[in-house]
Amino acid sequence: MKKWIITMLLLVFSVGAKAQFEAGTGYVGASVSNLGLSYSTTEKFRFGANLSIGTFLADQFMLRADLGYNHTDAVDDFSTALMGRYYFMENGIFVGAGGEFVHYTKSRNDVMIPIELGYCFYLNHFVSIEPSVYYKMSLDDFSDKSAVGFKIGLGFYF
Repeated sequence: MKKWIITMLLLVFSVGAKAQFEAGTGYVGASVSNLGLSYSTTEKFRFGANLSIGTFLADQFMLRADLGYNHTDAVDDFSTALMGRYYFMENGIFVGAGGEFVHYTKSRNDVMIPIELGYCFYLNHFVSIEPSVYYKMSLDDFSDKSAVGFKIGLGFYF
C-alpha cells in the first residue's frame, strides 16, 4: 500500500512539473542582483534590479527579454537583454545564455555576453523562487566591466 501511495504522489508531482516547462507557457519575473559582489577594483558597491518576460518556444527552452538597472557609487547603467534558458526537468536546475546591451550614464555603451546557472524552487504550480549565479563578459573592456554576481528572483509561470 505504501509503495502504491508513493508511486501515485511521484506521478502527480512529475505531471505537475512538466506543465511548467511546456511550449507556449508564459513567464514574468523580477529579481535583485549583484548585491555588492564584484571583482573589479573600481567598484565598491553594486546593486541591480531586473524585470523579465518570456515564453517557452519548445519544451524546456524559454526565450526571455530582460530590462535591468544597476547602481554603483561611480556610475549607473541600464540594460536590455535577450536570453535563452534551458530547464533540466528532473531537478529544477537551469542554464541560460544570451546577449546584453548596456548603457552607462557616464561613459560609452557596452555589449556583454551573460551566462547563468540557477535553480527553480516552486512555491506552487505558478510561482517560483529562482536563485542563480552569473558571469557577464564585457566586449568593450574585459578586465574592468566584466562581472560575476548572484541574483535572486521571483518568477510567475502562466
